Amino acid sequence: MKTLLACLFLVFAFACSEKNPDQSLHIEEVSVTGGKISGYYSEEDSIKIFKGIPFAAPPLGELRWKAPQPVIPWEGVLETTENPASLMQGAPVPFFAWSEEFLIPKEPISEDGLYLNVWTPATEKDEKIPVLVWVHGGGFVSGSGTVPLYDGEALAKKGIIVVTINYRLGIFGFLAHPELSDENTEGVSGNYGILDQIAALKWVNENIAAFGGDPENVTIAGQSAGAFSINALVVSPLAKGYFNKAIAESGAMVNRGSGLVGGLKSSEEHNQKVLSDLGYTSIEGLRNLPADSLLKIQARFSPVVDGVVLPSVKEAIESGNYSDVPLLTGWNADDLVRTDPSKNPEEFEKNAIKEYGGRAGEFLELFPADDEVQLKESQNLLSELMFGMQNYSWAKLQTQKGSSSAYLYYFTRVPPGEPNYGAFHSAEFAYALHTLKNWNRPFEQADYDLEEKMSTYWVNFVKTGNPNGEGMPEWPIFNPEDPMVIELGEEVLAIPLPHSSQIRFLESTIQ
Repeated sequence: MKTLLACLFLVFAFACSEKNPDQSLHIEEVSVTGGKISGYYSEEDSIKIFKGIPFAAPPLGELRWKAPQPVIPWEGVLETTENPASLMQGAPVPFFAWSEEFLIPKEPISEDGLYLNVWTPATEKDEKIPVLVWVHGGGFVSGSGTVPLYDGEALAKKGIIVVTINYRLGIFGFLAHPELSDENTEGVSGNYGILDQIAALKWVNENIAAFGGDPENVTIAGQSAGAFSINALVVSPLAKGYFNKAIAESGAMVNRGSGLVGGLKSSEEHNQKVLSDLGYTSIEGLRNLPADSLLKIQARFSPVVDGVVLPSVKEAIESGNYSDVPLLTGWNADDLVRTDPSKNPEEFEKNAIKEYGGRAGEFLELFPADDEVQLKESQNLLSELMFGMQNYSWAKLQTQKGSSSAYLYYFTRVPPGEPNYGAFHSAEFAYALHTLKNWNRPFEQADYDLEEKMSTYWVNFVKTGNPNGEGMPEWPIFNPEDPMVIELGEEVLAIPLPHSSQIRFLESTIQ
């Protein structure tokens, strides 16, 4: 028996060492705001990794629905080698095309989750390596910086530092309410999640040099709600100076009808009524509720245009009151998230008349619905352009009003395997972040070739503000007078703006 136990112990010890060989011997200590932290090296000992670095105080108790507060200092060395908690949200359940690789780890999920992760290739602290700060998507109700497809190791190997962050979500991050506005010296409420993002950028500005990074060369990037966030950060006066480039994938809020942003007063009144109808009549009472109870409240909470944290995006850019930085943006061929309410061609035509009046005939020529097949195709295109119009309009506005260049892409690659939802919403970022290895699909050589090209474009942009580089297909600067985009698909090449007639029509209706 003793021999058997000894053998089992050796087998267990060997298995552990195989999983994470000599990790205890590869600790790297770094001094940051709050104290010292320790991380670990990647398996190839080339990338230093730090997971779960606090960038603000836990937003608990009286700090619920307050702007993020300074980090609480700690004694000794804080071990940052495990995934931090994801901030409060529902349990991750795969749906649509979003398998578990797109979702947060099942645990921990906590209100104490204002942490970030760092991957750095630096061997010395004075290397001044360009930095990418990734803001996750999830409709402002889910997600975290530790989603498997956000892993930063592969991009770090290409010579940049990658930072992924958490920010408060749902009712915790975006509750606008009259009582909360009364508490605030600026008279506003509701954008706590955006303020978290800004706090994380401030932390990067103050600490990234300790990881070999250059605080003067920081790119903010995100997808879906993360792209909405990038748009918010570009126009927020509170974020100015913390970054000098922006990447926004499938999302922005330049045009009305973006769907994820409201006005402050209307949001305050709506939220107060929703909560009052449920019997919640005071913020003090809500602060005393367990986090799980707040999660059960069925309502939509998202960013608000408050004029302090978040001004009107279009007005800010048109007036020049924004961060005029190089922009890389675009959308996917099957960004199908919105569903059209029309059940049949007749209803589609009626809705077109209601929406576009005397121009309904023009609309129906561009989005025909003479039969069920055409109806589905037109509804899908409208859904795709819900994102495409936003990113196109942002690139156009940046080109017309700013001094920095914009680059527009159109992602068309359909990931192989099932389920097949086409080049679906979120399909592109694993290629750009070089994380296909973390996605359980039967990828082909074409996918790995596209991953290499896209991640190189993204890294080039992070380094220089220009995605182009030696051996890469030329990606033209966006020009509204001759709009060209880079198609990212079976081939990578510059093409005329897709769906240009439909885009120009929709553009003319939102001026």
